[in-house]
Amino acid sequence: MTTSDTTEATAATAATGSTDHAGTRPAGVHDALTHDPDGPVLLVGGYGTVGGELARLVAADHPVLLTGRTEQRAAALVQQLGGAPHAAFRRWDLADPAPFTAAVRAVVGVVNDPDDRVLRAAVRGAVPYVDVTRWTARLQRAATVAALLRPTAPVLLSSAWMGGVTSLVTAALAERLGGAERVETAVRWDLADRAGADSVEFMDRLGLDYEVIRDGRRRPVTPLSDARTVRIGAHPTRVACIDTPEQFTLPLVLGTATAVTRIGFSSLTSTRALLAAKHSGFFRWGRGDRWEPARRALLHSPGEGGTALVRVDVSHAGRTLSAVIEDRAGQAHLTAVGALLALRRVLGTDGAAPPVGVAFPEQAPRPARVLPDLADLGVTVEVRSAHDTKAAA
Repeated sequence: MTTSDTTEATAATAATGSTDHAGTRPAGVHDALTHDPDGPVLLVGGYGTVGGELARLVAADHPVLLTGRTEQRAAALVQQLGGAPHAAFRRWDLADPAPFTAAVRAVVGVVNDPDDRVLRAAVRGAVPYVDVTRWTARLQRAATVAALLRPTAPVLLSSAWMGGVTSLVTAALAERLGGAERVETAVRWDLADRAGADSVEFMDRLGLDYEVIRDGRRRPVTPLSDARTVRIGAHPTRVACIDTPEQFTLPLVLGTATAVTRIGFSSLTSTRALLAAKHSGFFRWGRGDRWEPARRALLHSPGEGGTALVRVDVSHAGRTLSAVIEDRAGQAHLTAVGALLALRRVLGTDGAAPPVGVAFPEQAPRPARVLPDLADLGVTVEVRSAHDTKAAA
């Protein structure tokens, strides 16, 4: 099934068989979120690897309500955050049909929401909503579901790489250039860093072709194809294509004629092993539950911490700007930074009016503020023009 077929199928499902009341909720689920401008920010999955980082950032400005399944882990984080009224925990298992109710200022999804349960509850309750966990097909479905529900509060689908940070930087470079005809993103995955299970769930997609826009035309792409070596900061890194949401949204929002994202490991040996697994057909014949631990182990890092490094090249009208994004606090922190900026966007606390309806991170109303805002949160972005940038092809 192609990407467009998947989108049509999920849209039809959202509007018919899997919901009641014309697509308003999954059958049998009666969650009720209501908007309280003085209430806490609800972090669904707010105590995991990324969620914990985000909770610490959000708690500096707002009370937070964490939800999830594991009370012991959540209780430890709540204690770190100072407890009530600064932070609290309530159990909400998205696989359990028991209804969840809360009055909150905004919702951030930091855990996979496969049935759009959190999204639906937020839209019905007119609660500003952010999600940073969806791969492309699920983002397409979420946008369709939200559109059918006609949200009156902002819905920001910020699942581009690292919580939408790469899309924000793309928007900043595009403003300087006057457009973005071509966007190429190269990710250096630090194997010494921490990574939660949800953050590497896209490994299950490596056996499925996906669709991108290249040279203005829709083209099918095989994951981990088109490998090349790119200098990301001081590190030559072997990278290959992966399916990420910005390759779908950038052409829609910025009119990008080519959008490509590639990934590689901090270890060349590990990158070669990943590419060898691809060439062996592992991601096709090893797609069942039996092989899930082996698939996840390729990216699920047990490390204590590393550095997030991403390079974004934006070209327009014969000029190219290259940005290297670096977060020495790691990949989980960088994703949390993206989520925090998205939260500020839907609350309107970033100095601009909140978006109306469904939005994506590259729809930044003040692109010139992106790099200073990242710097304030400990993320450095070094921008160079093409003649200053060296890349090995």
